[in-house]
Amino acid sequence: MMKIGDPLTLELQYSDRVEKYKCKLVERNGQQLYIDYPINMETKRTAFFLDGTQLKCSFIMRDGTVYLFDSEVVGRVKQKIPMIKLTYPGDDQLIKIQRRQYVRVETAVDVAVHSTNSEFQPFVTVTDDISAGGAAIIVSKQQKLEAGTLIDSWFVLPMQNGDFHYFKFEAKVVRNIPLDPNRFKTSLEFLNVEALERQVLLRFCFDRQLAMRRKGVRDE
Repeated sequence: MMKIGDPLTLELQYSDRVEKYKCKLVERNGQQLYIDYPINMETKRTAFFLDGTQLKCSFIMRDGTVYLFDSEVVGRVKQKIPMIKLTYPGDDQLIKIQRRQYVRVETAVDVAVHSTNSEFQPFVTVTDDISAGGAAIIVSKQQKLEAGTLIDSWFVLPMQNGDFHYFKFEAKVVRNIPLDPNRFKTSLEFLNVEALERQVLLRFCFDRQLAMRRKGVRDE
């Protein structure tokens, strides 16, 4: 699927900071990829990753589709073009994100909901799914939020490395979908999300997708 010369974006899997690195695919040998030395996209400095470094990698197809995968640094090659050797899980393990679409994952995380103008009493619930652009939360019939309502929401995002991220998002209620006679699934659109917050949301969703995929493999 990837071709020699294709650009890749790398991100450290276990890091308190969200930093991205760009590189190119120089060679490929089965389940191993050879890339040139990555450049930090913010500092423009060359990055030197130790063997065993866990990475999240992404690349973009010509139609704008983004593919994500998990990888690990497994060595270096000293040639005319110095290269870093990465593991590749295989085409069937890629996570696909359509252009202009945030990947949405079904997962339950804690969220507190407050009114921006004291229209209703605050309440605590869980998500049905979440993406970098919004979330769907479980709301009781008594707490139903009308479409168009603006709310403040506090999310707790547990990462695979044991870290927790706490975010407050202003959000707009998009729609209510009945789940049963007593509950709704209420879709929220996040508003005014900062770039760093969006990156953490994307990383969280990517983490959850990988975890579910690994669990599926173990259960088979």
